[in-house]
Amino acid sequence: MSEVSTAKQNGRLRSLFVIFTNGLIRENPLLILMIGLCSSLAVTTSVNNGIGMGLSMTFVLLMSELVISAFRKLIPDSIRIPIFIIVIAAFTTVIDYVLKAWFPGLSKAMGVFIQLIVVNCIIMGRVEGFASKRPLLDVIPDALGMGLGFTWVLAGIALVRELLGNGTILNFQVLPSSYQPLLFFVLPPGGFFVFALFIALNSNIKSRLKDPSLADEGEGFGCCKIDNCAAANCGAAAECGAGCGADAGGKA
Repeated sequence: MSEVSTAKQNGRLRSLFVIFTNGLIRENPLLILMIGLCSSLAVTTSVNNGIGMGLSMTFVLLMSELVISAFRKLIPDSIRIPIFIIVIAAFTTVIDYVLKAWFPGLSKAMGVFIQLIVVNCIIMGRVEGFASKRPLLDVIPDALGMGLGFTWVLAGIALVRELLGNGTILNFQVLPSSYQPLLFFVLPPGGFFVFALFIALNSNIKSRLKDPSLADEGEGFGCCKIDNCAAANCGAAAECGAGCGADAGGKA
């Protein structure tokens, strides 16, 4: 019984870890789902703004998912969207006032984009598609994964744009004074260009990880190297084909 209980516990922890990492990498809201782009590209002219926006949205997402998940069985389906918006708006107001009180410079720099968190597609999508259907324990890693996935992409884009556009990082001069800032990276086209580079890099990494020919012998990412590969939803299952099924059947 203890072994069965331990196995179930390990399986549950693994499931929660997968939910968390989905938002960071596999289902990253910016690089994969490509939602919430307007505010993302608008605030990423500096690393301070990028981190501030990312953490603010993470807070609103986490608190909103917790509340919606806790009361999901009590919310009438016919009015769920207005209720979701009210909950999200409440926590958006909280973070807006916190920034104005404790970080007025950051609040002024991000302007209206903090208030616009209330209609951010990422939050509404996760509340509607995940939190309203899952228990509390599941929504915590989901909100943290999606929020931190959003934050690291914002910070990365902002790092490149601030460095090349101003020669600074976190408002500290890091490039020599002789460096001529590239105004292109401060303007909206520069934001789209850097964002496209991040998407291309992410796609390249994913394709390499899914390619079984690039995996190390015995331990790689190819589905034929994984037990019960058919149930693992391996990204390389198509390439492995019948061989994978044969391996799985033989091990079964």
